[in-house]
Amino acid sequence: MAAFAPVAGNIHCRTAARCSRDLNAVELGEVGLLSVFRGIIAVCLVLLAAGCTLPRSAALQNQIISEGTSQTPSFQVVEVTRAAMPMLARWPYTGDDARHGWFRADRGPDSSLIRTGDRIDIVVWDNQDNSLISDIGDKQTQIPPLTVSATGTVYLPYVGEVVVRGLTPEAARERVQQKMEMVVPAAQVQLGVTPGRNNSVDVVSGVGNPGRFALQDRNTRILSVLAQAGGVDTSLRQPRIRLQRDGRAYSTRLDAVLSDPSLNVRVQGGDQIAVVEDMRSFTAIGASQNQRLIHFEKERMSALDAVSAAGGLSARRADPKGVLILREYQPRQLRKGPEGPDMQQVVFAIDLTSADGLFAARQLQVHPGDTLLTTESPITSAQTILGLIGSVVGIGARVDNIGE
Repeated sequence: MAAFAPVAGNIHCRTAARCSRDLNAVELGEVGLLSVFRGIIAVCLVLLAAGCTLPRSAALQNQIISEGTSQTPSFQVVEVTRAAMPMLARWPYTGDDARHGWFRADRGPDSSLIRTGDRIDIVVWDNQDNSLISDIGDKQTQIPPLTVSATGTVYLPYVGEVVVRGLTPEAARERVQQKMEMVVPAAQVQLGVTPGRNNSVDVVSGVGNPGRFALQDRNTRILSVLAQAGGVDTSLRQPRIRLQRDGRAYSTRLDAVLSDPSLNVRVQGGDQIAVVEDMRSFTAIGASQNQRLIHFEKERMSALDAVSAAGGLSARRADPKGVLILREYQPRQLRKGPEGPDMQQVVFAIDLTSADGLFAARQLQVHPGDTLLTTESPITSAQTILGLIGSVVGIGARVDNIGE
């Protein structure tokens, strides 16, 4: 019977050959384990040398808002809650269409009013044989076309200046006839009006046939004018109506007017209308599924709409407690108190893990030019560290396998 051979440690072998193989395995195993520990130490040293930061595709929430909560912040941080929504609803609107919104439709009279620049056509009938205004045998006199002057008058032979501006065509006919009866007692007047610039609208772009279109009455709607202009160009992406009136600009989406009759407003003489593509947009970055420039999909988009348009949050990386909207206001829009922001740059912080935050996000409106930033979850950093350590451990395991 072979005797047991003592070797290093507590290992005993039945034969010298067996002891040699076991000793080599132990030494290789120790080498592999030592390699693992050395790798872990190397990873930790690298992280320390890098300032304890890890490569990531988005910032952490505290990295963004920490300065805003310091004693000397350079921007304002606003927590978005249901309690804060009445205050935020009063804050000014930013973006290209911030000057004036749209307005509600009302009904106007079915008649038109004579304005400066309109053309007046007058025919005077007189059955007297020796009429003052017509030749012998003629019963009517065609007065050459008249243009309403800047003072709102037209000039009639034997009568002089007659004020017609601001009158309906029927009222103007009666006034002209009263004046004519002073010189031609049996006179009867016919009066026609051709609308001029102040009783017309200009459709300048985004339609089949741009041009100037006369208003037949004071109840003409904007969709009727677009129809006269050949309809909206079907190649436009998300068309938007722009209306300029009295030095002010108004704007809304075409689909909003088509779906809501109260937005089909009356047009007025001198209006200028353009149909353009809706260029309003916001930027989505961070741990959302899509990181790109996103155009508005409807007239008003809430924070939840914006998150959805960005493809939602990344299930592996996003921090639903750290959805941020970055916005910049004009200096003239700053207010002290709840009526407006205190600083030009504002960060709205949204927590999508609570019902309060979700309902508030449904009400908070995204403005053109905003930036939607989805911050990264802190768990992602821990997963990165574990992944690095796991890689080192894998290397050590492969060394052990080689030893075997």
